[in-house]
Amino acid sequence: MQDVRKREALELFAPLPRHYDRVAAVLSFGQDPRWRRAMVGAVKARGGERVLDVATGTGLVAKELVRRYGCDVVGVDQSQEMLARARARVERDPALEAHVSLTHGEAERLPFEDGEFDHLTFTYLLRYVEDPGATMKELARVVRPGGRVASLEFAVPASQPWQGLWRVYTRVGLPALGRVVSREWADTGRFLAKSIPEFYERCPMGRVVELWEEAGIGELHVRSMSLGGGVVMWGRKRAGGPRAATTGTAEEAGREPESEGAATGEASADGDAQPA
Repeated sequence: MQDVRKREALELFAPLPRHYDRVAAVLSFGQDPRWRRAMVGAVKARGGERVLDVATGTGLVAKELVRRYGCDVVGVDQSQEMLARARARVERDPALEAHVSLTHGEAERLPFEDGEFDHLTFTYLLRYVEDPGATMKELARVVRPGGRVASLEFAVPASQPWQGLWRVYTRVGLPALGRVVSREWADTGRFLAKSIPEFYERCPMGRVVELWEEAGIGELHVRSMSLGGGVVMWGRKRAGGPRAATTGTAEEAGREPESEGAATGEASADGDAQPA
């Protein structure tokens, strides 16, 4: 039985795929594509490696992975409507068609073997699952030891005045701009304004970092994007597998996310994440 968050997300996003890429970029003031490039830059895949892109949506991350690395990508999404849009993107581009396959599935129950993929990416996912910790362990399960896991999520700016401006924009600006496109996008704006802060109330950033550690992902980096409106995280699958979070890395990353331009785990302007 689907939980309330998952069902609400499926119903909300079902009518959106046709204009999703363009409108998402506009509503984020052009930052969403840049955030995705930064996340892809952290993967550092090689040609011939296999990357699983969970919550692939319309296939934007899959496209960027292939463009940058020439790797093979399997995209998974729970929304048939989003997958249909991703398939249309792949089918009209021979380069993508040669490297991308798409399948319907859920992040909580991935239809793949342990360690089947070299790397994994996921975007705007954990807000929509009932148990983020169990989901992180399932994501890590299908990655080989040493493989990279990278994610992108919205965030709430930690400092004023940016937090105040963020709240005004999400509560007033997002629904208003969405309404210019359609009623469905206005509803999406209102949903985001509610779901983003609610997620961090029940799962603060420090706890998110711990969930990655507990899932068996170490060498963690947390990069705050666009004055705190987004956050890119990445790390490596440990050979030892899941365990309790006891390292200083998790505590430090949870307390003080790296800002743009930070020396440790920095990502350059075009999204190439540099190793610490």
